[in-house]
Amino acid sequence: MSWDGDALAEQMEEAFERQQSVADARAQRHTSTPEERARSAQFQSLRVSRSRIMEQLKRATHPSHRAVLERALKSINDQMAEDETAS
Repeated sequence: MSWDGDALAEQMEEAFERQQSVADARAQRHTSTPEERARSAQFQSLRVSRSRIMEQLKRATHPSHRAVLERALKSINDQMAEDETAS
């Protein structure tokens, strides 16, 4: 299982930036609901996790460790994409 890091990372980063822009705009207008704030907190948590896993993936050399990290990254990316389509 290989990971096309450049294309996937670019695509996900664009989606994250769009979602973050919307959340920031709502926060500035003070119109965010408790659910939106919870979603934003969850998004930030996923983003930190994704960043950490990507750093680990850059350094990982053992194939089985890379495979675990790739599955974790895919899971986080899927969850973030699902959250974006739900918002």
